[in-house]
Amino acid sequence: MTLVSKESVGISEESLGLPGAGVVHRRRLLGAGAALLALPAGARAQTPPVSGQPAAASGQSAVIDVNRARTEPIPIAIPDFTGGGGDSDRLGRDLVGVITNDLRNCGLFRPLDPASFINTGAAGDLPNFQNWGAIGAQALVTGRVEGGGSSVRVEFRLWDVLPQQQIQGTAYTTTSGNWRRIGHIIADVIYERLLGEKGYFDTRIVYISGTGPRDRRTRRLAIMDQDGENNRFLTDGSWMVLTPRFHPTRDEIAFMSYANNRPRVYTFDLGSGRQQVLGDFEGMTLSPRFSPDGSAVILSETRGGGADIYVVELGSRSARRLTNSGAIDVSPCYSPDGSQIVFNSDRGGDQQLYIMGADGGGVRRISYGNGQYGTPVWSPRGDLIAFTRLGGSFAIGVMHPDGSGERILSESFDVEGPTFAPNGRVLMFWRTSPATNSRGAGYGSRLVSIDITGFNERVVQTPTDASDPAWSPLAS
Repeated sequence: MTLVSKESVGISEESLGLPGAGVVHRRRLLGAGAALLALPAGARAQTPPVSGQPAAASGQSAVIDVNRARTEPIPIAIPDFTGGGGDSDRLGRDLVGVITNDLRNCGLFRPLDPASFINTGAAGDLPNFQNWGAIGAQALVTGRVEGGGSSVRVEFRLWDVLPQQQIQGTAYTTTSGNWRRIGHIIADVIYERLLGEKGYFDTRIVYISGTGPRDRRTRRLAIMDQDGENNRFLTDGSWMVLTPRFHPTRDEIAFMSYANNRPRVYTFDLGSGRQQVLGDFEGMTLSPRFSPDGSAVILSETRGGGADIYVVELGSRSARRLTNSGAIDVSPCYSPDGSQIVFNSDRGGDQQLYIMGADGGGVRRISYGNGQYGTPVWSPRGDLIAFTRLGGSFAIGVMHPDGSGERILSESFDVEGPTFAPNGRVLMFWRTSPATNSRGAGYGSRLVSIDITGFNERVVQTPTDASDPAWSPLAS
């Protein structure tokens, strides 16, 4: 089963050229269309700027880079999408709410207060750029919703206010149940067109939900959209579960379960709900991750007082041992190109980070700071490795794959388990609050996100305590 994509849930897409330019690209998916919209009559049919490059020499263009947006978030106006009244108007308001929250929460945009809007005009009209410039907007999003019931058409336009040009115009036709996902997709388009990097809003988080007293926690697999919406539980809590991880291309996860009081790694098909034990190992298996191409799972097996790293091929279910150091080698994670593996080991006396080739050779240590290091995860970009560090208190940090440039992003009583957004721009982890008495009062765990530079740290809302987050790939 493939990862939940636009095609698989009936969101269709079609791209057209500007008036007079002819059709430059067409992709027919499921019979309806998401089309690049032509400019309204009278609009300046300029060539859209290259993502990440300013469209105007004055430097006031909405199209900037991420570094500048961190210090000067882009002022963006997003008036409610118009409709034909009733349900379509409500859907237009709801869509804008999703888009606004996505852009605000990433810390790189500053959505303007709708109370400051002067005259929004009709969605299909050329905007009055003077009105939008007067309230400080550098970017403007307009849109409208058509239809209702089982099918809706949503169109939006992204405008650069100072040069008075349309940057993007797209229409989506889908079932009404996909409206929230359409909002995330539009936010991703805005993010990419204005910042020059892929967005990450049309993604999900799988995590461990925790309820009950501290010494008798019920832990269930749960999944939600990256903004905390559409939460659902995947297991009933009969057995403890830990460390879920997404498959890179299929709607599937790997995780550790204590089913039948035997801790082992399982795979879970999110479509069918089918669970399968991965491999026939004598010892406990733990800390699974998929290979970048999705053909295998790398994991650890405990033997006596140590643990070794294995690769299990998903097709044949054959297992191959990569380490045999006599130490505790756990938490392996592939580099994005699959050529290297980072893991933590106590082979040098205490828990540190090591890198080895995909065949298990060439092991070298990369962590040399004060404290112990664990739970390493490679950035999708390949430029950073995130980790948990324990030395007095817990900390979440990043370093380069050669061990240089170590930076601590967040530090407190207990923070653990970083996971990267698919664009490598944001990390999520979990933070535990200490109990205030012997009965466990005050104890809890929450998911937290933070930019890789250490700014915009924020709690991600979940209906229960939460830990062990894993970010999904970006759907196609």
